Amino acid sequence: MIPSPFEYVKVRSVDEALAALTEHGEDAKLLAGGHSLLPIMKLRLAIPTVLIDISGISDLSYVRVDGDGPDAMVAIGAGTRHFELERDDVARTEVPLLPHVAGRVGDPQVRHRGTIGGTTAHSDPASDLPTALLALGGTVVLQGPGGRREVPVTEFWTGFFETAMSPDEMVVELRVPRTGSIGWGYEKFTRRENDWPIVAAAAVDGRVALANMAGSVVRATATEEALARGASIAEAAELADQGTSPGADMHADQEYRRHLARLLTRRALETAAGV
Repeated sequence: MIPSPFEYVKVRSVDEALAALTEHGEDAKLLAGGHSLLPIMKLRLAIPTVLIDISGISDLSYVRVDGDGPDAMVAIGAGTRHFELERDDVARTEVPLLPHVAGRVGDPQVRHRGTIGGTTAHSDPASDLPTALLALGGTVVLQGPGGRREVPVTEFWTGFFETAMSPDEMVVELRVPRTGSIGWGYEKFTRRENDWPIVAAAAVDGRVALANMAGSVVRATATEEALARGASIAEAAELADQGTSPGADMHADQEYRRHLARLLTRRALETAAGV
């Protein structure tokens, strides 16, 4: 299908983007790489009357360490593209799960256009990078007319294509704890290498996040609690699907997704533990 007609606005700064959002209200959508937004526009699941192109805001592309010591965080600009994150030396050293997952998103064309801010704001329950971000913890930094605010990643994704972000706000940064040499694992099951995961599991430092097991990416809290009690990886992984609500489609029914969640969680935890 062809998207409905829209007005196109190109901006060069965060302030210009926020001014355009304020002017056009809920009828406007931000456009970065476009690989999340444009497909749903073609399906008429989103019908914005104005697209605000933020791809030219160079200030939003960076990866750096903020602070010193154990409280230091890795700050990632929302305009950072997947291939940049995949190759960034700071990310590889300080939070290696993210560049690994970034390298498994789609194909090279998608990775060279898609941004971490775009996939975060899109809130697709099958997204790779939000799954990794949820396992890592940290915060989403939003900016609006009233300034900046931070939302924990555990509270940001609220449902299918829904977030805690207001219509006049935009994602400007992601902040995650440094993990360094802490073990991590990421497993996903797809029909083809470049597809969205039918189910995926990310594990790091006792936390586990799942893709495509609810209306948004979710934590496997029963598994985490079992691990904290001293359960084995196999025992904890058997609880991964508890509290989830997977859907059914042409790729998998609910029970198969539950099976995949348990299996992939075990594999991710084993990789993180070096087993």
